[in-house]
Amino acid sequence: MKLIFTLLIVAISFSAQAQDGTLAFPEDYFGIYKGDLEITNAKGKQSIGMEFHLAVTDSIGIYTYKIVYIFDGKRNDRNYTLKTIDKEKGEYVIDENNGIILDAKLVDNVLYNVFEVSGNLLMTTEAFFLDYMTFEIVFSGKKEKTVTKATEDGTEVISYPVTVTQKAKLLKQ
Repeated sequence: MKLIFTLLIVAISFSAQAQDGTLAFPEDYFGIYKGDLEITNAKGKQSIGMEFHLAVTDSIGIYTYKIVYIFDGKRNDRNYTLKTIDKEKGEYVIDENNGIILDAKLVDNVLYNVFEVSGNLLMTTEAFFLDYMTFEIVFSGKKEKTVTKATEDGTEVISYPVTVTQKAKLLKQ
């Protein structure tokens, strides 16, 4: 009787979770996602194929995190690792497995990271939904900054124009 009651409670909790849309990252989002990446810059727009792979590994809190770009029929696989730092706080890192480690923050099933490379600021967002995800990168060059100051207290604000955007809606396979 205890076993039946326990199974009933587990079934009800899974049912309630599915009904209210509450999904757990990363477990409920494992899989392969595919679609097209739209790249916009000063020269116009271009579209290339894209895949995102998120999978469990043999290690607790460590996941396969792979981005694939497909251009002219050629695959460019980026084999990274997603590592949990503190799941309750939404703290992760993306290890590029080449010495580069990027901090990542999960808020409401959206993984954010901001980093600088070669004088460019990049902000990445990956939003996870039941049967798809969105992927976006925004580039800003640090050299083209605009510096202004608040008239009231002199607070300095630096803004950076967006020079490139990359956006994709990737469907779960």
